[in-house]
Amino acid sequence: MTRRGFAIAALVALLSTLPACTPRSTGDETRETMGGGKVYPTYRYRLTVEVDTPEGLKSGSSVIEVATSKGSKYSIPSPGALSYKVRGEAVTVDLGSRGLLFALLRSDESADWAAGAFEAMAPATTIDERMKSDDAYGDSRAAVLALKGPQVVPRWREPYRSGTKQPRSGYPMFVRFADIADPKTVAKVDPDALVASFGKGIKLRRITVERTGDAVTTGIEGRLGWLPNVYSMGLGPEFKPVGIPVGDFQRLFSTEIGQ
Repeated sequence: MTRRGFAIAALVALLSTLPACTPRSTGDETRETMGGGKVYPTYRYRLTVEVDTPEGLKSGSSVIEVATSKGSKYSIPSPGALSYKVRGEAVTVDLGSRGLLFALLRSDESADWAAGAFEAMAPATTIDERMKSDDAYGDSRAAVLALKGPQVVPRWREPYRSGTKQPRSGYPMFVRFADIADPKTVAKVDPDALVASFGKGIKLRRITVERTGDAVTTGIEGRLGWLPNVYSMGLGPEFKPVGIPVGDFQRLFSTEIGQ
C-alpha cells in the first residue's frame, strides 16, 4: 500500500499487519482456496459511539468492512491462522466547542480491534459444539452475522490468556487533539472519565456495532487536514504520544487511526 493510501484512507484499519497475498471474498458463500484454506464472505458493520452532554445526546459512527481468510493446515508459518483486511475510519463525535472525540480502529491491547469488534458479539458455544464442527470459526461467524439490530459493546471482556485475572477493554482506544490543526497535540482519552478531557456533564453512554450494507465511511481528512501529508511532516519515532501504545507517530495515523 502506498503512503497516499495510508494517509487518505485516514484511520482505515490494519493492512500493514496482514499478508499482502491474503485472498478476498466477493461472494456470499465461504469458498475454499488451493490447499484447503477458506475465504469467508466480506461483511460491513456500523460502529456507533454515543455521548451524553448538557445539550443532549451526541453521536458519531463509521462503517467498517472486514474480509477474512483462514490458512490451510499446511500453510506456513501458522497453519490454520486467520487473516483480516479492514477498511474504514475512526469514529468522530463532534462535541461542539469542547472539541472532537475520536474512537480509533484499535484498542489499548490490540491493533486488530476493528477486525474482531463485531464478531466478538457471537453467541457463546460449548467445547462439544466446537469439537463437532468442521469449521467452528465459520459457524460462530455465521451466528453473529445473523444478529439483528445494534449490539452493545461490553466495557470489559475476558482476558486473552487463561489464568490471567485482569479483564481486557472491550472498547476501542479514544483520543482527542488539543489543537485539531496540530497532530502533535494528540492525547489519549479515558472513556470512563470523559469529563476530565471535555468538561462537566460529558459522559459516554454506549458503543454499538450493527451489520449494515452501507458504503464504507471515508473523508476524515476533511477534519484532519494535515493527514494526507503526515509522512512528509518530519515526525519520526522520537515523537511518542503519551499513553498511546504505538511505535511512532506515523504508525498511529496510518494503521491505528485508519486503513
